[in-house]
Amino acid sequence: MHLLISHAAPPGPQCRATIAQLALPNLNELLGLLTATPALSGTPDSLTPLPERLRATHMGLQGADGLIPWAAMDAQQLGLTKVHGAAGWAWITPCHLNVQSSQILMDDPLELDMSAHECDTLRAAMKRYFDEDGITLHPLNNGTWLAFGDVFKDLPTASLERVAGASIEPWMPHEEGAKHLRRLQNEMQMLLYTHAVNDARSALGKPAINAFWISGTGTPPPSPVANPESLESVDSLRRAALQDDHQAWQAAWQTLDCTRLAGLVQSAKAAKPVQLTLCGPRMAVTLELQNKPWWGRIQQRFSVSSPEQLLNSL
Repeated sequence: MHLLISHAAPPGPQCRATIAQLALPNLNELLGLLTATPALSGTPDSLTPLPERLRATHMGLQGADGLIPWAAMDAQQLGLTKVHGAAGWAWITPCHLNVQSSQILMDDPLELDMSAHECDTLRAAMKRYFDEDGITLHPLNNGTWLAFGDVFKDLPTASLERVAGASIEPWMPHEEGAKHLRRLQNEMQMLLYTHAVNDARSALGKPAINAFWISGTGTPPPSPVANPESLESVDSLRRAALQDDHQAWQAAWQTLDCTRLAGLVQSAKAAKPVQLTLCGPRMAVTLELQNKPWWGRIQQRFSVSSPEQLLNSL
């Protein structure tokens, strides 16, 4: 079992200050049972955050920063690459932009609560404008569409994780070939401003869908080599971390500790294969069960860091 916990130590000051107050007995026990492997470093300004990089590596996907081919992989699974090819795919995510005096913030798209009807209706309304720019839209799910077009080939894009709850300007693509995407964005904002879907959402007190975000670009390798061991991503810390809600984040961590991490402790004590990866904005650390002689296990128990030290290092 390999458990990947994202937002284990988010950058928000309130959550960071709460690390010292966390009571995580099962994580503490795991630190005495598991051995840390070489850490993977990252930076808060990379287009691809560490959890996505780790998931991609586990799936055998390679790509430069902002070019992990998530959209192309979805297109492959739907058989769309047989029609269009594997290069030139992107995710299009409808979103709500909050325009302020000095910046434009994106609300977390996962909080939009879009229905299938809203998603299909808006995609149909926007399709003609995308077609005019040589971009073909395909349905994917209620929160994201697939798009195919030459403009997306080799275009680095920021993960939605980077812009959710943040200013969009630092993350906008500024490549020469992407200039008309800003014009398309402006056209869609005007189209959506008076759209019936948003009138209905407004009547229900829901935020308007007034823009879209592009991500998931990149071209997949001919035959990705996936890791045979399953990787399970746990995102229960995500919402509180993005909002820097330290109380909710602390509660979510404590729930994780007494459920998922308690299960890992039992598996480790039963000598079952166990891996735990903790991701923060700067670093990801993977802990795994290794066969060691008894004196090595005793030595490890006296040399491991505390949960507080580990999380503060991420």
